[in-house]
Amino acid sequence: MLTASDIADIRATAAELADAARLATLAHFRRADLAADTKETTHFDPVTVADRACEKAMRDILARRRPQDAVLGEEYAATTGSSGLTWVLDPIDGTRGYLSGTPTWGVLISVADATGPLYGLIDQPYIQERFEGGFGQAAVNGPMGVSPLKTRAPRALGQAILLSTFPEIGTNAEAEAFRRVAGKVRLTRYGMDCYGYALLAAGQVDLVIEAGLQTYDVQAPIAVIEAAGGIVTNWQGGAAHHGGQVLAAANKDIHVAAMALLNA
Repeated sequence: MLTASDIADIRATAAELADAARLATLAHFRRADLAADTKETTHFDPVTVADRACEKAMRDILARRRPQDAVLGEEYAATTGSSGLTWVLDPIDGTRGYLSGTPTWGVLISVADATGPLYGLIDQPYIQERFEGGFGQAAVNGPMGVSPLKTRAPRALGQAILLSTFPEIGTNAEAEAFRRVAGKVRLTRYGMDCYGYALLAAGQVDLVIEAGLQTYDVQAPIAVIEAAGGIVTNWQGGAAHHGGQVLAAANKDIHVAAMALLNA
């Protein structure tokens, strides 16, 4: 069991990682000479010098502060640890947005044990908003000060706001299932990347539905949303922390309504 001292050190380490990530990512943001490689041959899956520099900066801090913990990141090989804890890092969630100059990309940092994420940060370097969840904390710290995070209360699906990163979600079957939900809500918006999950935790939207995600895409959002009172599962109601299909909901009622349509 983690002690109060352990938790304080994890939170302080996560804050140091996020501070370093801000410097590493903003050093290249909106630079005319920023180039991107692609990690896939069949479609554009970009990675930039900023992705790599950011993850390296965070890993260097963890090697100094938390060498007993494992690390799983997007850009470099996983490392093992002895503590039973794993830091899960996504140095730039939303690299396509980063390349486009939009500000809604973010840095994802979480700490997990064998059961899933215990604590997470969604950090928005350019906007300077930091969403924190876990260990009894659920708060956002940004230009408007520090505020508690609390997801929306139940309301009819027809009044809901739904977010997703891509309109062409997943496979054809997954896209059809998504459209069943999108056709019933009041408003659907695209392109938010991790910021969509932060907005759900902040009580601004009701649902985020996505597919084809990786572990490092979801663990921090899960921790933040659950700490704020929301629910994150796969489309069948099971655990989502290994990625794949993700249904994030502000409350149980709207989660049930969305899941019924996804599986109709």
